[in-house]
Amino acid sequence: MQIFEENTLVSPIYNRALSLAISKDFAHQKNGKVQNSVQQNSEQSNRRRELLAIEEEANKNKIIQAHGHEHFKAQVMNTFFNKVSGQINKDFENKENLYNNVLKIEDAAPSIMEILAIKAASINRITPLAKALPWLCSELINLVNKPQYRKRSEVQVTEPSLALSYVGLDNLKLVMPTFMLKHWLPTSIAPFPLMKRKMWNDSLSVALASQKLAKEQGLDEFTAFAAGMLSNLGLLAVTRGFLDTYTELYTKELRSAYEGKDKKLHDVLVELSAPPELLLEQLVQRSSKVAADMVELMRFDRLQITETLFDLAYATDIKHMCQIAKIVTKAKTYIAFRSLAKEDLITSDEAKALLTAGQLSTKDIALLKKSDIDHIKLIFN
Repeated sequence: MQIFEENTLVSPIYNRALSLAISKDFAHQKNGKVQNSVQQNSEQSNRRRELLAIEEEANKNKIIQAHGHEHFKAQVMNTFFNKVSGQINKDFENKENLYNNVLKIEDAAPSIMEILAIKAASINRITPLAKALPWLCSELINLVNKPQYRKRSEVQVTEPSLALSYVGLDNLKLVMPTFMLKHWLPTSIAPFPLMKRKMWNDSLSVALASQKLAKEQGLDEFTAFAAGMLSNLGLLAVTRGFLDTYTELYTKELRSAYEGKDKKLHDVLVELSAPPELLLEQLVQRSSKVAADMVELMRFDRLQITETLFDLAYATDIKHMCQIAKIVTKAKTYIAFRSLAKEDLITSDEAKALLTAGQLSTKDIALLKKSDIDHIKLIFN
């Protein structure tokens, strides 16, 4: 988010919250570096600086034999990570490829969201679109068959159309954006096993917090909820694209070394793993902008969230944002603060700076503190 990135006080705090989404250990490691005042330019990954330091130290002391392996490893890592970054830059320039082939967004999904945004919405209009999405049919059927939602415990729903009628329009406004984001989560996020759950939990909390704030201000709750949920779409897309690209290039390099019988290179490559610093760098630079690009390609007309996503990505002053963007900014700020506070990764002065940048009033904070913004509440007749 541009308003945070251009704020020298808030930028490292918000980036720390993003690092927490990758892993707790990584966030604590970065926080330790901040406290010790050795954090440098955020545009350059810590890993690259470490690699350059290894190279410079080896050259300076000329300890070729003793540190030959580490020196060679540093060269290999630096070359490979630069190759990964170059390929990622190229991949993310093609928004349509990211939309169609990485996230694989089907037209029916945003079409359902469009229908839900109008007063003339009906289950009959949504049913044929839902049937075109097997993953959505499965989610809806599983939902209505949960004990707490079944009208008769001995009856099992098996038809998507019947499941939709049970769910109803009001509930669908909550579950549709939720199921969409769930479907687009990366299937595999090794070596960051907890990241998938963290992204999911944070996305849901941002959406629910946005809904609560919108209701308090008399704004459309569905628009705010959908904007809050899809504002994290960039995190999913960047993470998915980064890990896919890293894995593809790593496999290629490893195979090439093996087939070329270069044991020294092969042994070094085996030691490598996807660096969290490089992923964080991509998330900071791209996630909010990618979210805006993906929502733009959904071509919403009735669901007024495209402007919101672009404001979140590019606005440098919160005063110039549209109303829903201001609300989502508050929601994202509060969730970042809450996550950092839970892990004791934010000081009182930093908390004040972050909450002030997001323009959260004491009333906003009190509302969100007393609200359940971690669980969706569905009402079945």
